[in-house]
Amino acid sequence: MDIVLSGSGSALPEKNLTNDDLSRIVDTSDEWIKSRTGIVDRHICKEDEPLSLLALKSAQKALEMSGIKGSQLELIVAGTSSPDRNFPGCACDVQAGLGAEGAVCFDVSAACSGFIYAVHVAESMMRASGYKNALVIGADALSRHIDWTDRTTCVLFGDGAAAAVLVSGEFGGRGIIASSLGSDGSRGACLTCGSIGEDKKLYMDGSEVFKFAIRKVPENIQETINKSGLKKEDISLFVLHQANKRIIEMVAKKLGLSEERFPINLEYTGNTSGASIPILLDELIRAKRIKKGDNILLSGFGAGLTWGSLIFKY
Repeated sequence: MDIVLSGSGSALPEKNLTNDDLSRIVDTSDEWIKSRTGIVDRHICKEDEPLSLLALKSAQKALEMSGIKGSQLELIVAGTSSPDRNFPGCACDVQAGLGAEGAVCFDVSAACSGFIYAVHVAESMMRASGYKNALVIGADALSRHIDWTDRTTCVLFGDGAAAAVLVSGEFGGRGIIASSLGSDGSRGACLTCGSIGEDKKLYMDGSEVFKFAIRKVPENIQETINKSGLKKEDISLFVLHQANKRIIEMVAKKLGLSEERFPINLEYTGNTSGASIPILLDELIRAKRIKKGDNILLSGFGAGLTWGSLIFKY
């Protein structure tokens, strides 16, 4: 049985926050932010703008592309670490908005790796339970958890959501080929975000996260390629979590690959956490930079610490 990506969609909040805007809030500058992160602009939710609404908009676009109706969905998995409330979850809110009454719905929390984990869970459930149509969402609004006096973190994050429709059947070997996930809870203290009081603010040891990413991500990517039976040269594009331009450049260098195969959109989105990979994926599909038959590798890393990669043939 093949499990293919048959549709994608994404949504960003209307409100944007430029580097120049941030320079009026904290001691920073456009040049300082750009040189260290590659970020120029990011979108953030208004106070009364639910993350689940962005998730719903992205899901509607994905369903429209796929030709699947909400009522045909049997499974909805949302990867998010910043839902509107503890419960009910984002996936259930999207279910209600789509009229997907028969779908099994739940959220997965794996921070910036959330979309990769959610796809892996959905694929496993589709194979185990025989579900034909599934919706996977990556959505986060970390602006609600930012300390806007901390220039090392407030410049990094943006909000957004994206979705992908997975369909099972016989598709001539297209679809998900291999995936590989990992976690290291012993190092979780370097990237945290609580749920009450001051602990609600995001904390990140940027140096530790950077060192973790440039070491673990290339290893995980190579492990996934080996598992797939493919070679690095067989991968058309490497769609990485959009955390920091320098991290992406270092990963490409460690793998001995051209940076041209590592598309970047963080200039105008910032780090959208679990939404970053599917937002970029949707943009690439709609721009026709991904064509039928292309092997695409997705790779995420983040709090937990967590990491994961998957390869699919489009």
